[in-house]
Amino acid sequence: MSVRIEKQGAVAHLLIDRAEKRNAFTQAMWEEFPLLLGEAMADETIKVMLLRSATAGTFCAGADIAEFGVGALDPEWRAKNQAAIGRAQYELVRAEKPVIAAIDGDCVGGGCGLSIACDLRVASSRARFGITPAKLGLVYSLHDTKLLVDLVGPAQAKRILFTAQLLPADEAQRIGLIEILDDDPVTAAVSLAETIAAASSHSVRNTKRIVRRILDGQADDDAETQALFGAAFLGEDFQEGVSAFLEKRRAVFK
Repeated sequence: MSVRIEKQGAVAHLLIDRAEKRNAFTQAMWEEFPLLLGEAMADETIKVMLLRSATAGTFCAGADIAEFGVGALDPEWRAKNQAAIGRAQYELVRAEKPVIAAIDGDCVGGGCGLSIACDLRVASSRARFGITPAKLGLVYSLHDTKLLVDLVGPAQAKRILFTAQLLPADEAQRIGLIEILDDDPVTAAVSLAETIAAASSHSVRNTKRIVRRILDGQADDDAETQALFGAAFLGEDFQEGVSAFLEKRRAVFK
């Protein structure tokens, strides 16, 4: 399959495997993506997910323009395509568990859209980043534009979208489009994922929920976030964390 899941311990790898087309997404791939994402989120043995290419030297060139260029002229196909892409992006942003993009090569268009929907991004020096609707006379969706603005700020987001230029990895890191630059991004991303997996899943998942609320506009605690804070002191992870600290050992969270 062009997208598939492989599991390695507590880390699930969602692999894009269409190297002959630079991992460009077809309609079928957009539709399959949230199903695989849901599989990883439902698996209790998985604590972190990686999104990456099955082949070194590439990430994702975005939509399959050969398919898109023909299909987009059909209103019914266009609506179906927009719905599939929107669902993939929305569910990736709101996935319960942390998702890390490991980027090696071009990360363009819909591929860049997938990367900015992840929680963290690790890229190699040969990665290039661009969001290119301006090259096709199209308009980027509000949801995905907000994801970009949240990462790099409004001025840099405008520059990326207005120019449709490809940014080298070092510049992408400088403006906040990626967090880690490493010439072996998969190994670095796996190391990061394993570090996160060793932490309290209760803490990590609820921190992700709270950050999402902030990005969605919430500025103050409400009854739910206050309850999350208070309930943590009664949880098994807190007891294990305190015991591990007092016993000078590494915590082992369930």
